[in-house]
Amino acid sequence: MRRERLLSRLLGSREPWDVLVVGGGATGLGTAVDAAARGYRTALVEAIDFAKGTSSRSTKLVHGGVRYLRQGNLGLVVEALRERGRLLANAPHLVHNLSFVMPSYEWWEGPFYGAGLKVYDLLAGRLGLGPSRRLSRPEVLELLPTLEPAGLRGGVVYHDAQFDDARLAVTLARTLDDLGGAPVNGMEVVGLLKTHGLVAGVAARDAESGQVHEIAARAVVNATGVFADELRRLDDPASRPLLSPSQGVHLVLDRAFLPGASAILVPHTEDGRVLFAVPWHGRVVIGTTDTPVGRAEHEPRPLPAEIDYLLTHAARFLARHPRPADVLSCFAGLRPLLAPANAARPAAETAALARDHAIVVSRSGLVTVAGGKWTTYRQMGEDTVDQVALLAGLEERPSPTAALRLHGAVGSGRPGELAPEEAAQAGGGAGEPAPAGLGRARGAAAGSAAAAAGESAGASGEPDWTVYGSDAPALAQLAAEHPEWGEALHPALPYRACEVIWAARHEMARTVDDVLARRTRALLLDARASAEIAPRVAALLAGELGRDGDWQRREVESFRALARGYWL
Repeated sequence: MRRERLLSRLLGSREPWDVLVVGGGATGLGTAVDAAARGYRTALVEAIDFAKGTSSRSTKLVHGGVRYLRQGNLGLVVEALRERGRLLANAPHLVHNLSFVMPSYEWWEGPFYGAGLKVYDLLAGRLGLGPSRRLSRPEVLELLPTLEPAGLRGGVVYHDAQFDDARLAVTLARTLDDLGGAPVNGMEVVGLLKTHGLVAGVAARDAESGQVHEIAARAVVNATGVFADELRRLDDPASRPLLSPSQGVHLVLDRAFLPGASAILVPHTEDGRVLFAVPWHGRVVIGTTDTPVGRAEHEPRPLPAEIDYLLTHAARFLARHPRPADVLSCFAGLRPLLAPANAARPAAETAALARDHAIVVSRSGLVTVAGGKWTTYRQMGEDTVDQVALLAGLEERPSPTAALRLHGAVGSGRPGELAPEEAAQAGGGAGEPAPAGLGRARGAAAGSAAAAAGESAGASGEPDWTVYGSDAPALAQLAAEHPEWGEALHPALPYRACEVIWAARHEMARTVDDVLARRTRALLLDARASAEIAPRVAALLAGELGRDGDWQRREVESFRALARGYWL
């Protein structure tokens, strides 16, 4: 997946694209993959980089939504559980089973949460990842030896899934390429093309050349996440706000704070929030906050009050109290929450409110999809393409993505190919047979779970390339051909130089930020260490991209300024 080739594919089309998606996050990529999988000619443009925004800053969970049980929103829970099962089957190299422990410090918490989680198990049906059960105090401390023991009565264990969000986004971009689509990063939409008042494409500026290109399309999808209202205002300056963004902050700590393979979930702090402590890539992610923000930014910054909140509440549940000096990285993401009044659309617009996301069609035909979360990205894409096909008069075709193996999925055959037995069960929901391959997904999860627990990545000295799936042997061959590329980039990080080369050659990495924040997760795992290796990464990238010394210096300076915002 080289940018030059895909840019040529994007701009060289003699006919309008059937579907042109604006936005390279979870929703945009999911929509584009669904459209291309149906056989529609599909392109995607992303202003900066795939998953640059919210989609790389999640809590790293693919979950059914335990918290929604309390709200009585069973339909949303069933949908999320179904999509969780499908994602485990379709991307087993990126998604794995993770056990969560809800500790009980009050007498009523064990029975109360235990009963709720039995409902969760029931709703999951055959797509369940393991039964929940009550735990005694000794059992809880065996799973969570660093949990605060004072007042602990017991707990409940249940199962959900964990993933690497930015790696899934890159995988979706590669899947779109495999399907004949054209995903291109560094292409910012600066205007909409219209014919007789109807949207007929976009004008997009290439960040690398500075040129503005006109790209014609039968349908344009606005999937720009928290920036969706900005594109809607390009279409109609009088558009009402569709979103009310909220900021979520996470702290990353050393695994010494939570050794083992289980996560902690505190479902209800004294102010009503949910608190997570999750093992991930040999670290612990603590989250999250929920702070309304006035405007969307590409690099949101954690507020001091949010950091204090997380440190204070983590100290209440961990025997070893984390301090600011213990924080390896701190990142913030903006949730594209639907504004409360979004259902009251002007008469000139139609709104199809579905589940926790909305699909809005403007008077000119711009299709905006907003809201949602990573877990249900595929369903959002399917819903959006259904609407787009109707609007653009495309031949009606069913979505095959419920059983579409993503790029790199081991045993998937040709990338993007449907296995016959999976296609037969693609419609399975909660209580129905699991999609074929789910057993293999669970088996393949062992390596990912080991990496999450810090048992392989950076611990044994051997690289853990689980996230590359079937591409891992080619990556290993790259390291073998050039011994210096097999060297570790930093002793505190689980990454090798060959991964930088791979990112440039096959994953459209164009900057040091692309490599260290999203192709690898170095920035989130240890911000200071990532800043230290920026010169080496810039040199490796420059060799692949044909950049000079001035470019390298600018890249290092830019990334180090960015990284300083990730440490306390």
